[in-house]
Order: sequence, then C-alpha cells, then structure tokens
Amino acid sequence: MLRHCDASHFTLWFVSREPLSELQLTLGEQSYPLTEEEVHSVPLGQHAFQYLLHLSRPELLSPKTVTQYRVSAKGIDDLFSNVKELSYGDANSPHLYFSQALTQVWHGSCRNPHHHSEDALVAADTKLAQLIDKGTNERPALLMLSGDQIYVDDVAGPMLCAIGQVIEKLSLHHEAFHGANIAGSEVLSYRPEHLYLRHKNLLPRTEYPAKTALWRWYINHPIFTSSIAENHLVSLNEMIALYLLTWSPELWELIDLPKEVEGLSAANQLRWQREWQNLLAFKAGLKQVRRLMAHIPVYMMFDDHDITDDWNLTAKWEQAAYGHAFSKRIIGNALIAYTLFQGLGNAPNQFDTEVRPLLDVFFAHPAPETQDDLIDQLLKFEQWHYTLDTSPKLVVLDTRTRRWRSESNLAKPSGLMDWEALMDLQQALLGQSKVIIVSPAPMFGVKVIEAVQRMATLMGASLLVDAENWMAHPGAANALLSIFMHRKTPEQFVILSGDVHYSFAYDISIRFRRSSPNIYQITCSGIKNQFPEKLLPLFDKLNGWLYGHFSPLNLFTKRKRMSLRGRRPNGERSKRLVNQSGIGILALAEDGEPTKIAVLHGDMTETQFEPPRQE
Repeated sequence: MLRHCDASHFTLWFVSREPLSELQLTLGEQSYPLTEEEVHSVPLGQHAFQYLLHLSRPELLSPKTVTQYRVSAKGIDDLFSNVKELSYGDANSPHLYFSQALTQVWHGSCRNPHHHSEDALVAADTKLAQLIDKGTNERPALLMLSGDQIYVDDVAGPMLCAIGQVIEKLSLHHEAFHGANIAGSEVLSYRPEHLYLRHKNLLPRTEYPAKTALWRWYINHPIFTSSIAENHLVSLNEMIALYLLTWSPELWELIDLPKEVEGLSAANQLRWQREWQNLLAFKAGLKQVRRLMAHIPVYMMFDDHDITDDWNLTAKWEQAAYGHAFSKRIIGNALIAYTLFQGLGNAPNQFDTEVRPLLDVFFAHPAPETQDDLIDQLLKFEQWHYTLDTSPKLVVLDTRTRRWRSESNLAKPSGLMDWEALMDLQQALLGQSKVIIVSPAPMFGVKVIEAVQRMATLMGASLLVDAENWMAHPGAANALLSIFMHRKTPEQFVILSGDVHYSFAYDISIRFRRSSPNIYQITCSGIKNQFPEKLLPLFDKLNGWLYGHFSPLNLFTKRKRMSLRGRRPNGERSKRLVNQSGIGILALAEDGEPTKIAVLHGDMTETQFEPPRQE
C-alpha cells in the first residue's frame, strides 16, 4: 500500500511472513539502499512482520509522472514479483502516480466487510484500470479514506472465526487482561457456540447508575454502546488479524469457513449463513483493492468504529470507558492497531518522538507494563491530525480525541473539536485562497436528522441515536461558523466527509454578504455500507419540506447565517440524498472550485451531483 508520497517523500507499507534485511528501494532507474531510520519494522507475531519504508530526498519524485517501484531484500531480487495481480496491464511491477495539484481526489468512508452492499473500492480499481489503459492523465492525485476503515465493534461471526485462525497461523502475540472475567487473550474462544455472546459475557460494564428522563439503567449498563457488539474485538492480536483480513487476499486462502456450523441458535445460524455469503463476495474483490492501493497514495483518518461505536461521544461515556481497566485496554489496543495500520503512514515524522520509541519497545518485549505505557501515551497524543502541502492545501481533522466536553451536562454530546483545536484549524487556513478540509462527520449535515438527534439528546438518549454532529455543541458550532465567516477565510472551501452511510452535496454561502466564500460540503458514505433503505427517503422528503432553501425554519437554527443549497443527484428535482455504496470522485479547477462532484457505485454506475437550479 502506498502511503504518504509527494515530490520529496516516498512511503510504502506492507506485511511479510518472514523478517527481511538489507532492503533496497528502486524508483524508476534509481536504487536506494535503505538505512535503519528509513525502515520501520514491527514484529506483529512469529510469522507476520510489518514494514513501513519512508524515503525522503529533495526532488525524489516527479509529479504527474508514472514511476515504477520495486523492493529487494537479502536473497530476494524482487519482493513483489510473485504477488498475483498486483500490476495493471502488461506491467511487471507496480507504479506510483501523484500530483501536487489536486485536480482529482477520490474519497470515501465506512467499509464493512459483511454488509450486503458492493465494495466500492473494487469499482475504483476497475475505474483506475480504465484510466491507465486509456493513457489519460485524468487520474486521482490521492485516495482519502475518512473513517471506519474497519469495524472493531461490528464483527461477523465467520470473520471472528477467521480472526481466531489467523492468530494461530501467524502466532500473533497474546496479552494478559486486568479487570476482565478472563485472564488473557489466549483464553478467548472462537468456537461457533461462543459467537454472538461477547456483549453479555465478556465486555465490561459500568459501575455507576445512569439516569435519563425516560428510564433508569441498572448499575451494570454496558460501557460499549454499540447495538451490534456481540462480537466486539478486545485483544490487540484480534485487531491486527482484522486489519490483515480486511486488506490481504492471501490470508483468506488459508482460512476454513464452512457455510453451516453446529452450536448456534436457529436465528444465529441464519445470521452466520448471511454473513458468510457476504464475506465471500468481499474476499473475491480483495486482489483488486490491493492493486488499487499499490498505485495511488492512500491517506486515512479514524472515526468511531475504528476504535468503538460512540467513541468519546460524551464526557460521561469517557468517565465510564477510561475508568475501567479492561475497557481502557480495549480502546488502547484499537489505537495501537490504528497507529500501525493507518496512522504511521499518513505523516510518519509526527510519530518519531512520542510514539515510535514506545511502540518499538512494546513489540520487542510484549508485556503488560510496556503495553500500558504505550496506551497511556497514545491516549495523550494530540498529533493524529495532519496537513498536506498540496494545491489546494489538504487539512485532515481529528474530530475524536480533542473534544469540547459539555459544561452543563456530562451526558450531553461533546463538541467534535475543542476551542484550542479549532483555533489551530483557523491558523492553518489563514493565507490560503483554496483549501480542502477532511472532517469525518459532515460539518453541514441533514438538518432534519440533526433535529431528531437533538430531541433524543433532550430526552437523555444521545448514545441511542449517535448524536454527534458539529451543531450539537453550542460552543463548537459557534466557533466553527465564525471560522467560515472570518474575512480571511479561503475563497474556495471544500469539505470532504463520510460517516453517515449516505451521500449528498451542498453549495453554501454566507447570507447578507456580497463577497461570500464558496463553501462546498461533499459527503460520500459508505464504501461498503448503507443507511436503512426504507428510512432515508422519508428523511430526505422531510428535510426538503422543513429545511429547504426558502424555509423560514432555517432562521431558527445555529447555521442561520449560512445559505445551503442541495445539489441534485443526476438532476433529480426533489431528491438530495443517495443511499448506495460508492467512492466519491471530486474534480477541481485551478482556482479550487469543484468541476465535478460524483459517486462511483459498486456496479460501475455513477451519480453526479448537479448544481442547484438558479431561481
């Protein structure tokens, strides 16, 4: 997988079943023997070794140029020569193509392996193959994955069994637990009769009574609030195995998953068969997904499911989660896995001082003490966000760990970014004429859904409806809107988001101002996930009736100073929301204005969001 790549950086991530030495990188005709500082190796287990190659040189790569790359090691001339279907066409090795000018960007979020929808990354690979075959330069500069690359809290029964087999085959490291009803990860069972029971028998519970306006929960209410946490992962080796199964077609060839198993209830037997069928379809596309990621720089950011549903949604949730030794370990394990498989490749240098030394110590000597030290550091770490020196400048936000906690009620949703984080954002925008912001949750969402979330919050049920939107916290909402209305804000302002499992696009301007910046909220979700099919059309109609462009109800919202116009999917008159898995395609003019906003679906059809009608 290609990660952070630009004119002076080349970053490549891969996992090998054997340790490698004397690595050498060849870019085009130039070879570079790699030093210890340029090779970050992590022994995930006895038969799994992660490598992050990060080469920095002035004028290392040429933009908009196809550059073939190859990796050799001691005794191996070409490390990837036997990897099947890794290259396009007749090429005998993968290549890199990037552009400092972001004339085209592909983006998306929410890829759930056992969801029934099609994997849009497979369609993206097919699209890229067509572009390469045509010899066109209209190729994406990068692929931005804005959250929920994996689902730690929503794991299919067959996937959990596969995870158990991967842990054994790769001899991934085990760990001891504290505050749990089992001693450690080696005791975890992956037998069919033990599936779909973790929310009852394993996951930690609160030690305080929780009150709401509608009911009083008993003192042992589950800390992890996902409604589908029956197979929630808990150990680090499980999460490592899930990442590998999400991206590696080879591992699936070693997995034995029967269509029918004994020991399940009748309902769970049907559930197993449904999930098994969906996983077979997911597995079939993994070679194409790997090929795509080997040819285009990939950038990522976490959302909640990469760690757990409702992660840091309220201060009350944080008190319960981090005050319990076992739940803190589970969250920490997910952060370690995110760091390894996603975070390090985004901006490798940001992790050198605070994180990588502890990461290396832990994997060199896996022990409860070194694991806890690493987790404590990751929970304090504040450099998950990053920027890319592109045109437009790309600013990727961390909306999960620097929350603005409610001061009136700890059970109310926290702001997605606190005051200091928002001021850092404003400083990053000053002096820019055009910018792309990646916010996992839409900054400007569907108002009727936000209204439902607000009503649920007033009744004390914010966790029930995932009431985390930018407008849910007054302080964060007002600070964010002030940034948009600042006189020195960029003239072209594009916001890329995911999270919500449907797609839409808004054209936004500031009311009562002659020289308003052009703001575009573009949401594409999910890559392999969808909103409940019968519910979304209802929300779409209600939002049009209640909060349409000319509705006076807009004057009673926090964003009353902003004018929102919904773009029309394929020119439809009243529809604004699209409920079909896909990957977002964004094309930009030289001044940063979108010239194409579209979603490429898994069946290779395309939805184009056309500008609002001029009244």
